[in-house]
Amino acid sequence: MSSILRQYAFAFIFIAVGVFQLVKHDLPEASLYLLAGAAFIFNALAGEPRLVKYKKMLAIITWVLIAIVGVLFLYLLQFKYL
Repeated sequence: MSSILRQYAFAFIFIAVGVFQLVKHDLPEASLYLLAGAAFIFNALAGEPRLVKYKKMLAIITWVLIAIVGVLFLYLLQFKYL
């Protein structure tokens, strides 16, 4: 399995768990998983040869999403699980 295909597979898993959390009406946790899935998608898109001229913008979007996911994860740890 190529590394880009692996990124899309992880994105699919995260988005599927996010949709499951939406069905359970757990919006904060659903947003965590959906944003993490989006970060994997943008990271995989940054590695696509056809999108090389957009690579810098895709990498910036990826890192912004990763930072948001990190902050949201810490928020959930602090206020939901502790």
